[in-house]
Amino acid sequence: MAETGQGTRALDCALVVGGKYHDFDFARLELLKLLAEDERVRVRVFEDYENVAALAACDFLVSYTCDVVPSLPAQEALRGWVEAGRRWYALHGTNSLLRQTADGSYDAPRWAPLFMQTLGSMFVAHPPIAPYRVTVADPTHPLVHGVEPFETDDELYLLETYGDLHVLLETRFGGEATGFACKDWSEAAHPVFYLHDVGQGGVLYLTLGHCRGHHDMRPYMDHWPGTDRGAWALPVFYTLLRRGLAWAKRTG
Repeated sequence: MAETGQGTRALDCALVVGGKYHDFDFARLELLKLLAEDERVRVRVFEDYENVAALAACDFLVSYTCDVVPSLPAQEALRGWVEAGRRWYALHGTNSLLRQTADGSYDAPRWAPLFMQTLGSMFVAHPPIAPYRVTVADPTHPLVHGVEPFETDDELYLLETYGDLHVLLETRFGGEATGFACKDWSEAAHPVFYLHDVGQGGVLYLTLGHCRGHHDMRPYMDHWPGTDRGAWALPVFYTLLRRGLAWAKRTG
């Protein structure tokens, strides 16, 4: 059933989906279906952040990217747009930039610092995919009210964070992030879902949402043997997506 929400004004959304090593067709379609639940929302879809004119015209932004490096003008436009009072719902690999080093491991280069500072975090590494427990850091907040701790086999993001984050969901990890330049991690809590105020606006970041199909690891391999859906297989993930979209639209 379509959601009419409050008022009848159209809401313009910029949806940025693209990059490497993920099933972006799947993620794009799922997000478009969720956005279509509100008949007021009009969506323009992009693969990167370079259409600054479209960004300036939209009411809210949703992103699911990996290894998409915005130009400096795009970083500045994003920062100014959020500071002016807009809202950005950023998912999974949006904060992930990757570089393969001489020894074959992956590093997280500081190629887009303003972008990461606006998001409030930068991906550094993740351990091998395995089930882990996500707990509620602030059960009083409407975005996670009623959400119970849950287990997921998504990528567990290990982050470098910036500014004052309001953490809503978190997990704990200590051990080795195999395959990454920064591989040794002491036991600590790591944000999974957080709010980051930026000027008059803000970013809501959810690190969950890994997905990968058979053809998403090219050029390293032509056929990935499995189909990864991570947290997309969980009803609670769709609850978090819907609540985040309501937050971005200022209806929840």
